[in-house]
Amino acid sequence: MKLSNYPLLLITLLYINCETPEAPSFEDGKWIDLSYAYESSTPYWPTADGFELDTVFAGMTDGGYYYSAYQFSSAEHGGTHIDAPIHFAQGKKTVDQLTIDQLTGPGIVINVQDSVSDYIDYRISTDDFLQWEAQNGTIPDGSIVFLHTGFGDFWPDRMKYMGTDKRGPEAVALLHFPGLHPDAAQWLVDNRNIKAIGIDTPSIDYGRSSGFNAHRILMEQNIPAFENVANLKQVPVTGAYIIALPMKIKGGSGGPLRITAFVTEK
Repeated sequence: MKLSNYPLLLITLLYINCETPEAPSFEDGKWIDLSYAYESSTPYWPTADGFELDTVFAGMTDGGYYYSAYQFSSAEHGGTHIDAPIHFAQGKKTVDQLTIDQLTGPGIVINVQDSVSDYIDYRISTDDFLQWEAQNGTIPDGSIVFLHTGFGDFWPDRMKYMGTDKRGPEAVALLHFPGLHPDAAQWLVDNRNIKAIGIDTPSIDYGRSSGFNAHRILMEQNIPAFENVANLKQVPVTGAYIIALPMKIKGGSGGPLRITAFVTEK
């Protein structure tokens, strides 16, 4: 063999022997948009400023062509958004420090609609996860876990979705919606290896929470949360591939999130 062929041989052997992660095949499937659009009616936490879109220019220019540009303002935590770990855990990852790998991966859905219909302040329990596993197997390592409460049906009706349409600090005590029990959050970090967690309510902690303990437990382990997730009813229990890319705000505790699920059509 000629010496000039050795580089090609070496590259070929390296390619054959290297281990490459499996990537989803984006054929014969569909994308599901899990994000709500931002607009003036988008529900925000009672103490947060809402979304505002101002027109810089929209119309025909002196040059004879159409042009439009806008500027917006928004709190980090409103609409479909991400809570970066630093939101409730000092020294943990900011939104720009989260890797693409942590924000993408297989998704599973825990459906607790029946429990929520019986009790609006329901908190997802460890038993809910164990029951899911009894039917579907152990939550796979590297999963993105979604909690489907059914509250997406109420969006964007603040009264039904949040329990109150009042604004200001006094309205926080009036919030009512389901969330994750701290004991279940602790069980997840102690016993399973998940990348992130999402829910179709305004917060991973339920509306009446004052200590936000589920947030604190998850985020101490650098696990981000996706809140106000849309269209979870369209996502299967297993088999979806999730891409959750937030606005990359340097040093941010969160930000607007465009999140999608790819589902293979069977």
